[in-house]
Amino acid sequence: MIPGTELSFAALLPFILIGFTAQLIDSALGMAFGVVGAALLLALGMPPASASAAIHAAESFTSGVSGLSHALQRNVDWRLFRRLVVPGIIGGLIGAFILVHLDIGIARPVVLTYLGAVGVYLMWRGARRPQTYRDLKLVGGLGFVGGVLDGSGGGGWGPVVTANLLAQGGEPRRVIGTANASEFFVTVTIAASFIGTLGWQSFGVMAIGLLIGGVLGAPVGAWLVRRLRAELIVTAAGALLLLASGYGFLALMFEPVPAFPRF
Repeated sequence: MIPGTELSFAALLPFILIGFTAQLIDSALGMAFGVVGAALLLALGMPPASASAAIHAAESFTSGVSGLSHALQRNVDWRLFRRLVVPGIIGGLIGAFILVHLDIGIARPVVLTYLGAVGVYLMWRGARRPQTYRDLKLVGGLGFVGGVLDGSGGGGWGPVVTANLLAQGGEPRRVIGTANASEFFVTVTIAASFIGTLGWQSFGVMAIGLLIGGVLGAPVGAWLVRRLRAELIVTAAGALLLLASGYGFLALMFEPVPAFPRF
């Protein structure tokens, strides 16, 4: 029997806890629902393909709850949101086309190297530099690139958009809240064809549990980001980005390590 076909609280509980943990981190730091959720599902012995499908299906809903939670906590800069969301949606559509029609394997090491370098910079900035905030100049192009990489499976909206906006000197609370709010529209655009292809059978116990846990974790993460110190958020985001980059390189070098398409 495929894991995740019997619906009961005992069967749901591990996936609820995974969804809660992954979305709590994602809402608080603006990234990593995919990589955290995938790693924990793998630890439970879930098949990589099933884990990836469940994460994609759940994230299309949890990102909406996360964005709404950040809006209620007044973490969203609506001017920045407008500058991100349209280029992100366009980039996501192009990325989905690339995934279907082109080989993007050669781009993955470049993206992972870049994300690792941004992670190092954020850790240095959070620990060493005072948190002075600057006007964000590169936004629309960043949203487009983040959407392309997210749709094509080569990077992910959070690590690309959130990390770069933080590196430009954006206020962490506003950057994370706005990136989460805009991610919902990008994710739904990308996930529409995914869900349409898989059908509703993709919503097995894994996806349902991740969805419940994610919905519970999103408001807590949005509440935390409003109260955590800015330097702690920036440093933690950098460390998480380094871990994701390192995991991606392990997946490239050692075939037994599953390469999940999204961070």
